[in-house]
Amino acid sequence: MFGFFKRREQIFNKLIEDQASLTFEGLRLLVKFLESPDIEVAEQLSLKEKEADEVRRILIDELNRTFVTPFDREDIFALSRSIDDMIDYADTTVVEMGILNVKSTPYMQRIASLLKDAGWEIQQAVMRLQKNPGVAIEHAQRAKALENRVEAVYREAVANLFSGPEDIHHVVEMLKMREVYRHLSNAADRGDEAANTIADIIVKKT
Repeated sequence: MFGFFKRREQIFNKLIEDQASLTFEGLRLLVKFLESPDIEVAEQLSLKEKEADEVRRILIDELNRTFVTPFDREDIFALSRSIDDMIDYADTTVVEMGILNVKSTPYMQRIASLLKDAGWEIQQAVMRLQKNPGVAIEHAQRAKALENRVEAVYREAVANLFSGPEDIHHVVEMLKMREVYRHLSNAADRGDEAANTIADIIVKKT
């Protein structure tokens, strides 16, 4: 019986780790796309997002069918959702850039690089939740620090948008660019939420 419950716990650990891994891969593709826009890279990112969605669907199905979980069901759901949102916003960033015909900027590249680093920290934290909670919390704290750096670059980028010429063409471009920046900022916010949930899980476990 103990072995059965242990295997059920391992299922959730594996699914969350898979989500975090796919999200990190997606954020790496976002960096690659912003450095050198390529339709193939955009398609690869879209595929990663779909793979991540499927893992989340499986995780939710397991939650609905399992009584014993490695940590609170609400925390599993919240962590899964936040991690999934990160790759969702990475994908919608690229989609919006195509729809709005927005070109990559140095600000976008800086933010994407920070997001990639945050995604790595989240992945490492998730991998160490069970056996090394002290190490996991350190990674979560680094992810939160990276979110703060993203917000600083985001504010800098928006300020730069408002410093342009006061004509209708610039206003339209400004609105389109700000929409893309918001997607990137939202991805960082979800990374911060994931880090907070990881911290909550560790506090409850120790």
